[in-house]
Amino acid sequence: MILYGIPNCDTVKKARAWLAAAGHAHDFHDYKKAGVPADALARWVARWGWETVLNRAGTTFKALPEADKTGLDAEKAMALMLANPSMIKRPIVEGNGVALIGFKPEQWAGAF
Repeated sequence: MILYGIPNCDTVKKARAWLAAAGHAHDFHDYKKAGVPADALARWVARWGWETVLNRAGTTFKALPEADKTGLDAEKAMALMLANPSMIKRPIVEGNGVALIGFKPEQWAGAF
């Protein structure tokens, strides 16, 4: 199982702690250091839609020039997320029959 995110993100920290407490081993993929695999991003967008995967509430998205934020579609959003992985909603966890985006303990408990 792989958890994708940024290590200093509070939500990612909570998710990693939840996995550890529940006894679920996982590998951690750091967006900041390793980027995001294009095939993984395409899989997430196909599963959840680019509107869900793109984190519009984060400072990285908000700091974009207005021209980058207007006229968004899947192709443009994916290009932005590949260039700026901080714009991907986090955490994302995949593996062992689980695929989750964001961290809601009750949802995670039901998925594992």
